[in-house]
Amino acid sequence: MSRAPFERIVERHGARVWRVCRALLDEADADDAWSETFLAALEAYPTLAHDARIEGWLVTIAHRKAIDVLRRRSRLVVGELPERIAPDRARDLDLARALAQLPQRQREAVVLHHLGGLPFAEVAAQLQSSTDAVRRASSDGVRRLRVLMGEER
Repeated sequence: MSRAPFERIVERHGARVWRVCRALLDEADADDAWSETFLAALEAYPTLAHDARIEGWLVTIAHRKAIDVLRRRSRLVVGELPERIAPDRARDLDLARALAQLPQRQREAVVLHHLGGLPFAEVAAQLQSSTDAVRRASSDGVRRLRVLMGEER
């Protein structure tokens, strides 16, 4: 069985990988994490099992790369956000800020399941938790996001 060209993998899954990176990082850092994700994936692609679920594999890599960027950034002093934000980016920035306010477990569960598209069982395996605990963290996280985004009182 032959593999799809890697360019097709990027075309097919690039947007989902971007959503995962962007949910955890600002736009510039998300660009870096997206690129790092696909560089790592390109290197590992030839040895990937033929029956592997590529989307889940890429989301896992993206999550890890975003965490790496967050760790590097936590060692740096970050400047202020600009006063004016383009209207089309304001909603993304609001979501990113709201996600940043969630406890880590809730944020990871929401990002991996809702933005990354991973089933709860895969999220649980990645977070080394039970499926029930991940479902609860995701539910609590989404509920809190709605409050933070002003959609619920």
